[in-house]
Amino acid sequence: MGALIAAAGRPEMFSGLHWGLLGLAGALGVLVVFGMRRIRTTPAQNWVLPTAGWVLLVISVMYTVWLLLPGQWDLEQSLPLHYSDALRYITAYALIRRAQWAVAVTYFWGLTLNSQALVTPHPTMLDFSVNAGFYWVTHIAVLLAPLALLTTGWRPQWRDFAVAYGLAAAWAGLVMPANAVLGTNYAFLNRPPDGASLIDFLGPWPVYVFWLAVLVAVVWALMTWPWRGAHLTSSARGS
Repeated sequence: MGALIAAAGRPEMFSGLHWGLLGLAGALGVLVVFGMRRIRTTPAQNWVLPTAGWVLLVISVMYTVWLLLPGQWDLEQSLPLHYSDALRYITAYALIRRAQWAVAVTYFWGLTLNSQALVTPHPTMLDFSVNAGFYWVTHIAVLLAPLALLTTGWRPQWRDFAVAYGLAAAWAGLVMPANAVLGTNYAFLNRPPDGASLIDFLGPWPVYVFWLAVLVAVVWALMTWPWRGAHLTSSARGS
């Protein structure tokens, strides 16, 4: 695979193009936090987030339809069964409706599972195709959304951790049997991905699935605990 990619002249991971896209994501993150802090508690906040959600929803529907077109159809990639496929729609709903469960999933999935796709994308997502364009626009948007939601004053609590983790486990429980029936590997739950990823360090299947579950639990707990401590401190001062 690597030889074919090199022969085609396609950029590889951590090429100049890849670093540029990661830099763009980081710069946009800074701008989103700065901009959202400026409009916090103002009427503008009440239309900026829903508008962003509707735009993301439209783009997500376009991406899903694009992958299902006859010219793009690929059983291994076209079905919306990756975590990122579900996350795009959940994030749009979180921005539009600000539902607690959706905001929780956006925070935990968006800053971790989604980030893995940015750091270690498949080399086919490092070109100038329509697929790559959709991929980077949606993944960067889903990374920016939790940063924007945090500026509104939302803070994750342990119940949010439980909801996000439970839904992640439920999604795995649906996708793994589907992969077994279809011979696919959505969410990389039935075999490691073709390209390099964190999974390479976690052992063979199914051992890496167990370690991923443990690692996600630990990281998400660390993403919850500091905010929970701040919440308790704030409550104590208020009393």
